[in-house]
Amino acid sequence: MIIKKFLRLLINEVETLRYLIYHRVYIAPKLEKSIVDQFHKLYYDSHIFGKTWGNTFWLGIPIMKCPLDLWIYQEIISEVKPDVMIECGTAYGGSALFLASMCDLVNNGKVITVDIEDKKNRPQHKRIKYLLGSSTSEEIVGQVRELITNKDKVMVLLDSDHHKEHVLSELRIYSKFVTKGSYIIIEDTNINGHSAYPDFGPGPMEAVEEFLKENKNFIMDRSKEKFYLTFNPKGYLKKMK
Repeated sequence: MIIKKFLRLLINEVETLRYLIYHRVYIAPKLEKSIVDQFHKLYYDSHIFGKTWGNTFWLGIPIMKCPLDLWIYQEIISEVKPDVMIECGTAYGGSALFLASMCDLVNNGKVITVDIEDKKNRPQHKRIKYLLGSSTSEEIVGQVRELITNKDKVMVLLDSDHHKEHVLSELRIYSKFVTKGSYIIIEDTNINGHSAYPDFGPGPMEAVEEFLKENKNFIMDRSKEKFYLTFNPKGYLKKMK
């Protein structure tokens, strides 16, 4: 009697496992992609109505990012513990303040943030250095270089002009600052139809694809997309050598 009950339970477990494997291997990938793509479009487009990333703040400052990506940034900062984070594209300063707050939590690091616009009332923080100018200009690149030492671990985030040629130029310049084991994060690779803003034209995603063809020092770290929704698909590049 006990053996029969055990066999019955075992058969049920095997059937359940078979169903789960079949669902996961054959059905789930397509279903997952469809669900994620639809939610991505809903989430991205809802900023028009004052929701989601268009109405997201860090300590009262607009940040205009997906909170799931910000969580990944926190994990990377905890893992890498960069001495310097270079941000191209300051906007209101919300993301610079977020990065500086993470530096406070790990008790290490500073933020160099670059933008062509000088917006008023950006947050002030001892770890933030604001630079005014084009991220690809010789003057700004020179100023960034002067603020970094050879011993610094460096991480880079690109979130300025999203057109392909500009992002590609930034990648070629700022990838040289990134230290082995650290990251360059290319933001908003979702636009131009990679789930969002299909009419944008060649943008960050296309820049990443071209950059990786010519630079073998970086790999895409797709593990950073573990929360399904990310504004930076294929945009987390880790320097391996």
